Amino acid sequence: MKTFMKTTLAAGVAASFLFSAAVAQDLAPLNSDTEKNRMDWSELEAKLGPFPKLPEGTKAGAVSKTLTNEYWRSLGEGYVSLGKKVHVPVVYQAAQSEGDQLGQLTIAEGMITQGYNVLLVSPQTDANLQPVIEQAKAAKIPVVNVNDAVISQAEHYVGNVQRDNGVRVAKWFIKNRPQGGKVAIVEGQAGVYAAVQRTDGFKSTISEGGKFKVVASVPGNWDRQTSYDAATNILNQHPDLVGFYANNDGMALGIVEAVKAAGLAGKVAVFGTDGISDAYSSIKAGELTGTVDSFPVLTGEVALETALRLVAGQKLPRVVATPQALITADNLSRYQGANVDVRAVLMEDAKTAK
Repeated sequence: MKTFMKTTLAAGVAASFLFSAAVAQDLAPLNSDTEKNRMDWSELEAKLGPFPKLPEGTKAGAVSKTLTNEYWRSLGEGYVSLGKKVHVPVVYQAAQSEGDQLGQLTIAEGMITQGYNVLLVSPQTDANLQPVIEQAKAAKIPVVNVNDAVISQAEHYVGNVQRDNGVRVAKWFIKNRPQGGKVAIVEGQAGVYAAVQRTDGFKSTISEGGKFKVVASVPGNWDRQTSYDAATNILNQHPDLVGFYANNDGMALGIVEAVKAAGLAGKVAVFGTDGISDAYSSIKAGELTGTVDSFPVLTGEVALETALRLVAGQKLPRVVATPQALITADNLSRYQGANVDVRAVLMEDAKTAK
């Protein structure tokens, strides 16, 4: 019976996806990294004015990948934090694991019927929440796709430039390992937009000049143990490796353990992505070389602000880009500490980048 139910549900998801794709042809498929109709997060108030008055009783629903990963918990903290400031209740739910695509779809579809004025969704894959777009549109509920998988027909997306995560790490290697050498990549879930873009950004950038060779690019599926095992195998085959780039911090921390177990601590650089607290702690301890922090709490605040501006009737660009920064021991204190106002620091970064 369970097998029958899973098969039937999967067939229903597939049918819904085909229907959604067929009726949404008027909107070009979204590439959040290159979409020209975009705005930087730092320009929201300057271009759209102060936070608007909202309809009485406004409430927001948010669906994430999972709460087992600190990044997604922090994103939720951002939603709730801004919600409290503007007196908008936010209900934040997530699937049991990063592989529970049908579970996440069920949660999102349930929210459409529960009276929320806007939905914020972080899909597990680029396709699994596609049906929600059309269902919400029929119910006149705006949907904001928030990091890091990208729904092709999403009308609004909030998140960072995924390709730039890999580019920043590659540039660190080019600058700090001028002699070049062998490097490896541990990827996230196969086919997911963020994993593809991060990997391509690193691979294409580090290959320029011919000094570095990518000797392995293997899936870690966002899993620490899987990444430990993958890194162990790579180091056995390439003990002269100079570094790893992992598509998220959990995987990077698994790689750090593999490097230590191989007796190569201090010799093999390891970078992750996301900026979770364990990554910062590992950098302070001299183990993880660095991470590309995408500031999930701030991203959550920006995403909810974007969503609520839509509820208020404002017109926003299709993409609102959020900040990121390469964090190493050299600049860690700029972005983390008791007296650090991260929003102010990132505003300063945004002005410098213009």
